[in-house]
Amino acid sequence: MTSKNSKNAPPLSKFFEKPSEIEKYFNAAFNITGDPIFVKDEECRLLLVNDAFCKIFGVTRKEALGKTLAEKVTVKERQHFLAVDKKVLLTGDEILCEETLTILGAEEKTVLTKKNRFTDSQGKHFLVGIIHDISQRKQAELRVKSSRHVLELISRGKPLSEILHAIVKVVEQENPDMLCSVLLLDESQKHLIIGTAGGLPQFYNDAINGIEIGIGVGSCGTAAFTNKRVVVDDINCHPYWAPYKELAKEAGLGACWSEPIRSTTGTVLGTFAIYHHAPHQPTDADLLLIEQTASLASIAIEKKQAEEKLERAASVFTHAQEGIMITDANVKIIEINEAFTHITGYTLQDVQGKEPSILRSNRHSTEFYDEIWETIETQGHWRGEIWNQRKNGDIYPELVTINAVKNTTGNVKHYVSLSTDITPMKAYQGQLERIAHYDALTKLPNRVLLADRLSQATMQCERRNQSLAVAFMDLDGFKAINDTYGHNVGDELLIAVSQRMKEALREGDTLARIGGDEFIAVMVDLQKFEDTKQVLKRLLKAASDPVNVGDALMQVSASIGVTLYPHDNVDSDQLIRHADQAMYIAKQAGKNRFHLFDTAEDIALNTQRESIENVNIALQKDEFVLHYQPKVNMRTGEVIGAEALIRWQHRVNGLIPPLAFLPLIEGHVISLKLGEWVIDSALSQIHQWQKIGLDIPISVNISAYQLQQNNFTTRLAALLSAHPEVNPNRLELEILETSALHDTSLVSTTMNTCQELGVRFAIDDFGTGYSSLTYLKRLPAYLIKIDQSFVRDMLEDTDDLAIVQGVVGLANAFQRKVIAEGVESIEHGKALVKLGCELAQGYGIAKPMVAEKIPDWISKWQSENAWHLKVN
Repeated sequence: MTSKNSKNAPPLSKFFEKPSEIEKYFNAAFNITGDPIFVKDEECRLLLVNDAFCKIFGVTRKEALGKTLAEKVTVKERQHFLAVDKKVLLTGDEILCEETLTILGAEEKTVLTKKNRFTDSQGKHFLVGIIHDISQRKQAELRVKSSRHVLELISRGKPLSEILHAIVKVVEQENPDMLCSVLLLDESQKHLIIGTAGGLPQFYNDAINGIEIGIGVGSCGTAAFTNKRVVVDDINCHPYWAPYKELAKEAGLGACWSEPIRSTTGTVLGTFAIYHHAPHQPTDADLLLIEQTASLASIAIEKKQAEEKLERAASVFTHAQEGIMITDANVKIIEINEAFTHITGYTLQDVQGKEPSILRSNRHSTEFYDEIWETIETQGHWRGEIWNQRKNGDIYPELVTINAVKNTTGNVKHYVSLSTDITPMKAYQGQLERIAHYDALTKLPNRVLLADRLSQATMQCERRNQSLAVAFMDLDGFKAINDTYGHNVGDELLIAVSQRMKEALREGDTLARIGGDEFIAVMVDLQKFEDTKQVLKRLLKAASDPVNVGDALMQVSASIGVTLYPHDNVDSDQLIRHADQAMYIAKQAGKNRFHLFDTAEDIALNTQRESIENVNIALQKDEFVLHYQPKVNMRTGEVIGAEALIRWQHRVNGLIPPLAFLPLIEGHVISLKLGEWVIDSALSQIHQWQKIGLDIPISVNISAYQLQQNNFTTRLAALLSAHPEVNPNRLELEILETSALHDTSLVSTTMNTCQELGVRFAIDDFGTGYSSLTYLKRLPAYLIKIDQSFVRDMLEDTDDLAIVQGVVGLANAFQRKVIAEGVESIEHGKALVKLGCELAQGYGIAKPMVAEKIPDWISKWQSENAWHLKVN
């Protein structure tokens, strides 16, 4: 098996001597996934790669094979890859490693690479590798890691300004097109002051610092006043920004989304804002980001407010929010404060004289506590997170700082620990992780969690040799309800319908909301498509059953598209896209139904798209040529013209006939470009022949699609103007696919306008269309062509002979000329002349030939005079 792009690569037989080994390799390498796959020899040179490998590196197989592609990655990556490759080839160990891949010096990807050694019957070693792109997963992990970093700053008691700056920095680094700011409410709770402003211009920050909140006071002032999110897609035309339009313009701002920063009780603490330079509508991911970041800011602000309260307390020890415990040098408890009692439930009488181990929860090992005391002894202090146990048995998380207090001689007098119950912070952390994986409205999995579950489900299918179904659901009629009754009612409806659909699924299945009124269900452990039908019917019923929202009775339905894996053997993203395509078909078919994705139809569409692209490339590379088939008068022997017939001179596959590519581009804009190329080339050829004394007309085929374009006459006039040396009456247009002409009146008008330019028309393949007689009557064509399917068998088939005779009679009756195609012998010619048809073309006269051969053929035809038929 050799790709056309790798014809210069060494044959596989050079490396694999037995066919069974080749088969074994291909079964192992290519029947897996669409992930990049490669094979290297003992020198780490590439022997075989798949399409996905070529795509990720931006090379063809020819450019990759026999090379290491060292120039495509950084020096550090090159050294790493080589070391791993050598290790696998030397030891035969399987290696699975996470790697950074820098493509073309710019695009950085994080990949998971699995490498194995394969040994053939001759003892030669080969390296087989599979690459899986995990960049998106790493980005999601980075966001969670960034959030944890901010939480760590909060827990370590860093200044509020530093924490807020870190929050803004995380957002701006992960989203270079965004600018952020945090605005806090002042003590009066009526004005916004700058907390941190990221990359915003200083003059802009100065202008909004101290602004009074209220409806219409920009995005942030309105959000703080109403305690609701405010999304302004276009600052230039939004009434909230009318007083600040010039300021925003000077700062280069086009959009602003503001989220209130709320305390745990719901009180507004300030606003978090995201700006864009140009008008921009937020995606679901953007809204999730602003909500998550505002939650982080609220944690920091509340923590800061708590610290400020402590600073105002009369006695740090008595009134501290942190639990304080003091021990003697022998680590026996001698004092605690009220906060310690509040946190743990232990009074001083309970713990005095005892060791702090009374709080241990048994969640940590002995080694953990040994490391704590080792750190205290060597550094004098320790800070970290511990799970302790209250007096009532509840286990809770604490952030603890332990300091050794020494006397002037350097000996420990006391140990002092400050502990903070971080149960709320842990709850916030869990909330953040839930925000990252679940839809805020319906509490269903979101896109991120769906992608993870779908990936795991596909792997499970492979292991168990089972199938799964991906169902893409869109609610019919939801938008009308949302527009009529408002978003609050729409949200209530979504919650109710989503809960019903979730209950309609089986245990182990997943229902996710991916935005708006769109849901995706993943159904696992299937043997065949019929296994899903009952579930799909339940989903349709769950969506279409009426829902009471307040005093109103609402009803929607669902259009569902379904695809099956591994029958539809594509990756997770493509499975969702295929289900989405099938959903649109269900919606177009009348809604409230499901439709199964047709893989064969998709392959056909992909083939058509590929054909269109290939034709477009061939047109750009000037790979098309015209061959010409002479037309003659069989009675006089006169050559009356030639028909231009397109061919594709493919650089690899040779000469390709028109039926191999024209049907695939029918009705597409590329067919118009190709049709105009044919007309232009024919006009050029007429001029070339005229320069050597040959003056014959050329007929060109045009499709019904091309003829019915609104600008056909204008385009034809432009082509004729580009060849002023050619008389337009030397160009003849043969109309194909007459049955596809929709408006004969409009077509007739177009033809009359073209005839005024001097161009003549013929009707091709006459007799095959369902309304040929109508066209003969209404269309101003001077010539009709008898289809070759009737001419070819007219000598043996009386029905075909009768049709030919009838067409000739119609032509005479309507005062049109008639020409027969498909004339293969003198006997055909004699029969046609007897019927009154003198004009003909066909293999019996001449096959289509290149333009250079036409003059010589005409001279021989005229001299031989073989077809001057005389009929008694």
